[in-house]
Amino acid sequence: MIELIPAIDIIEGKCVRLTKGDYDTKKVYGDPLDMAQQFEDLGVKRLHVVDLDGAKSKHVVNLATLKAITTHTKLIVDFGGGIKTDEDLEKAYEAGAALVTAGSIAITEPERYLNWLHKYGADRLILGADVRNGYVSINGWKEDSDVKLEDFLLRYMNEGTKNVLCTEISKDGTLAGPAVELYRSIMQRYPECHLIASGGVGSTADILALEVAGIPAVVFGKAFYEGKIDLKNLITMS
Repeated sequence: MIELIPAIDIIEGKCVRLTKGDYDTKKVYGDPLDMAQQFEDLGVKRLHVVDLDGAKSKHVVNLATLKAITTHTKLIVDFGGGIKTDEDLEKAYEAGAALVTAGSIAITEPERYLNWLHKYGADRLILGADVRNGYVSINGWKEDSDVKLEDFLLRYMNEGTKNVLCTEISKDGTLAGPAVELYRSIMQRYPECHLIASGGVGSTADILALEVAGIPAVVFGKAFYEGKIDLKNLITMS
């Protein structure tokens, strides 16, 4: 069964969801720790936590919330958003993150990202590949780089990256279905990649379609919060 990874996005200490990364579309769903504990009670093993304040301000902001989740649950937490410096990365690990997602830094400071990859290992780092119109976006999706997704992946997969979180921004938060063909093409090119598909999941059928396509893992948020998927049933199926 495809690995199921619920997402908790944080703004000002609250669990929120956006549509296509637009902060003006923010919808609040409650307290992140309460939500994390609900996921754990349902049988979830892993959680994707995004510091949206950090992504926007280019430095980590919501470490206290991360620490609360890792202290009060047994969930494996991967954390991203605003990881720009060695200190940011170390603080995230110290706050209990098992893995850290870094994307923008791999565009703006590739040597720093590679240093992290070689220092901490491929098992503790996730390459964030947020894509819009075929190009990688950075800094909370506020800026588009001139780097094509295929060139981005080629460089870092060749350097030993194993975990990739790929978000199709045009799909994110829309519940309109994920970019299955995009993820399928990545897996065909890099079968060794532990690809985490993100963006657009709106139903159980969407998750099953990703599984059929051979995608190892999926991140979802709004589909759960809006009652579009039965997570407990999905976990039972797995």
